[in-house]
Amino acid sequence: MAALIFLGASTSADQKRLSIYSSVANYTLPVTDRLGREYVGLLEVLEPLGRISAHLDGQHWKMRFNNSDGDFVAGRTRAKVRGRDLDLSGPFLIENSRGMVPLSSLNTLLQRFLGNQVNLHEAARRLFIGDIATQVTAQLDSSTPPRLVLNFTAPVNPTISTEPGKLKMVFGREPLVPPANNPLAFESSTISQTNFSESNGTAELTIAASAPLMASFSNNGRTITITATGQPAAPGTGTSPVVGEAPPSESPPAPVPAPGTSPVTGETPPPDSAPVRLPLAIVDPAHGGAERGAALSETLAEKNVTLGFGRLLRHELERQGCAVMLLREGDDSLTLDQRAEAGNAARALIYISLHAASEGNGARVYTALLSREGPDQGPFHAWNAAQTHALPLSQSVAAAIVNEMQKREFSARSLSASLRPLNNLVVPAVAVELAPGPNGVADLPSANYQQKAAAAIADAVASQRQRLETQP
Repeated sequence: MAALIFLGASTSADQKRLSIYSSVANYTLPVTDRLGREYVGLLEVLEPLGRISAHLDGQHWKMRFNNSDGDFVAGRTRAKVRGRDLDLSGPFLIENSRGMVPLSSLNTLLQRFLGNQVNLHEAARRLFIGDIATQVTAQLDSSTPPRLVLNFTAPVNPTISTEPGKLKMVFGREPLVPPANNPLAFESSTISQTNFSESNGTAELTIAASAPLMASFSNNGRTITITATGQPAAPGTGTSPVVGEAPPSESPPAPVPAPGTSPVTGETPPPDSAPVRLPLAIVDPAHGGAERGAALSETLAEKNVTLGFGRLLRHELERQGCAVMLLREGDDSLTLDQRAEAGNAARALIYISLHAASEGNGARVYTALLSREGPDQGPFHAWNAAQTHALPLSQSVAAAIVNEMQKREFSARSLSASLRPLNNLVVPAVAVELAPGPNGVADLPSANYQQKAAAAIADAVASQRQRLETQP
């Protein structure tokens, strides 16, 4: 028997990261310091945006993105993209066959490759491709107690936390940009100001207040209403003027709320501002780190395909209104037990493991094939048979995925297998293995091919949403 303890990989708050926002996918990449500059992997930047391949030819790192060619030389600042010279802000680097470019060169590089508007917020490490920005407006209602209404041009799902005198909303995956007036002050002694800031791949809205606050979601995640509740704490009591509790040394993200409760306070909000609880889906790109997975070609590892596929699936699920946790954002190494424990600790409504193979075609959708290890004991489940009670719902989701893929003329079939970590999960869980398409293995890293499969999976999850939300 195994206790369900979360041992998932943690990301250091000091780790540098770049967030990229586009109409195809929003994703985050690690940033590395080299030669006194910040560098990113060019293949990783472009991979979710189209079909890309690269190979080494001596000191030349040659790549092809969609119909565009690039030729980079190790140690040189001049490259050739689409047959024209292009100057980099620092020398091109090759590390473990990966091509590395200065972060500050991404504007000119991506404009050349994509032929689209690119806007890099270099200091904050946030990059916007095309007209993708999410705008926010703020209005303070003169009600008692006062209410601050934040309207967004697209659905958002921030992490909400508190510290003395402030409520913070951190936007990790949304392309939120500064409002027209920042900071914005209000003529109120209760909710006095909002301030936008951005750094290290995230944006943050901070609301200054002198009373406890409650946040609620409406309008399908496009509106967040901040309501003042209760009275300010008396000075010197050791309580937080925002939540009325002893302030922690660090402000952790708000826990996943129970249905119908505020994501900040856990209290039932007023009926006219009842929040919408979004289901939590965990997307798990298989392999990572030293575990490369299958060698799909001489240069293509399974771990890279699953990560790009995972980012696209996250985007498609979020379009369906699902809150999504991507189990690894970069080239991270996780054990099978860690993956299972992450899903069990989060109490996800659906867990989707992603794989890739060089044989077959289309996709294979797996559910667990279980062998009983012994009876459950109270709340504890036999580790290799933890999926037992969730298996019927897992099979329904798998059937829905196959059905949606076949609607798109995407070859797909469902199977059962003793495939970890599916059997270790107490929540509904499936694994989707992406196989080659009409163009063979070259389709596997293609964003267009992955997008087709991701959209089918997201539609299938949406079709099963009511059953997932009402599962015991």
